[in-house]
Amino acid sequence: MSSTAVRSVTLEGVRLELAWPVKLEVAWTGRPDLLRQVQAAWMVVDPTDLPLAPRVIGPPGTGKTTLAYTAAAARGQDVYFFQATMDTRPEDLIVQPVLAGANELKYVASSLLTAVITGGVCILDEGNRMSEKAWASLAPLFDHRRYVESAVAGLRLHAHTDFRFCTTMNEDASTFDLPEYIHSRLQPQIQIDWPTGEEELAILAGQLPFAGRQALGRMVEFLQKAHRMGSPWSVRDGISALRYAAKLGKLENRDLDDFFETALRHVCGPEATDLLGD
Repeated sequence: MSSTAVRSVTLEGVRLELAWPVKLEVAWTGRPDLLRQVQAAWMVVDPTDLPLAPRVIGPPGTGKTTLAYTAAAARGQDVYFFQATMDTRPEDLIVQPVLAGANELKYVASSLLTAVITGGVCILDEGNRMSEKAWASLAPLFDHRRYVESAVAGLRLHAHTDFRFCTTMNEDASTFDLPEYIHSRLQPQIQIDWPTGEEELAILAGQLPFAGRQALGRMVEFLQKAHRMGSPWSVRDGISALRYAAKLGKLENRDLDDFFETALRHVCGPEATDLLGD
């Protein structure tokens, strides 16, 4: 179903406004075996087979979302994102009623439900920030039943055969401990660790073509030391710091490298500069 031709559908007499897919200019530059694991999970090898719903787990900023998006984009399907939060409700995941006028109510499908209906790929970001109650509303979608129900709209919606799903989950303390019946539906588990220095250099160089080799190398050295010491800073923080250093340099008509330490302190905190040097 073309995202440019269709913005709504009518199912069982109920009109649903659909979400728009997302297009990103990103590509996974990490371990290729991780990309293959996601792609394999989505394969169907027999008429009786069903796709799996993998969960990608790792520290914040390690490219989990980029990995999932790259795998999804390679399928040539529309890609939809849903950002999970601690207050995500079941109706947020499926259908929400919205006032369209004084006496008119319209039903708006979430990005996840839009993928279910149209046969797209949904990436649910930071899934373990979402409560069990919210996940429970999706349980039938990730087993042999392959449907989701909306009490608000009075609909039971079966997933399109091309629908695929992936959730990312951060490894930190500010998350829910989900029950086994949820975890058993979100398989396989694909673990992302901190990237190697070569991988981080490739990521930084791809994102920051305007940064010189000295600044890129210095940032990789900082990040690798941070990983070894168990510090939380990721390549995403490194990209932000180098971008800020470049902006400071542009403002002062000076070189990016002159503001490396200043930018790192403002992005990662003063304790980050303790890792610079020897």
